[in-house]
Amino acid sequence: MLRVSARVGIPLQEIEIKAVRSQGSGGQHVNKVSTAIQLFFDIRASSLPEAVKARLLERKDHRINEDGLVVIKSQESRSQEANKEAALARLKELVAGALVVPKKRRPSKPTRAAKERRLKGKAIRGRTKSLRGRPSSSD
Repeated sequence: MLRVSARVGIPLQEIEIKAVRSQGSGGQHVNKVSTAIQLFFDIRASSLPEAVKARLLERKDHRINEDGLVVIKSQESRSQEANKEAALARLKELVAGALVVPKKRRPSKPTRAAKERRLKGKAIRGRTKSLRGRPSSSD
């Protein structure tokens, strides 16, 4: 069980882990040993609470594809076990972020002083523009 919080955990049966070859340079070792880890987690088929699933699926995260599958690749370490731990930690962090319910935004209203400043500025601007017209001939 991957414990995300006191109330939420992910059973390890819902997480698929594959060992693949790491990218980049590294000589003989990297060419023959599968040390990188690819972690797959299906959000829709998981046992997470529905609200958490919805928040995860709404996220604009490159690790979550349109089918609701989380794909995390870890290849920082030369050890497969360390990469597995890093991938699980990233999944835990992703799900923990979705546990937090965002506050609903309440639009603020302008203060009385702000309204008065705005109207005063408009009056000044209006007077300036009225002086730009042709002079009236009052002969």
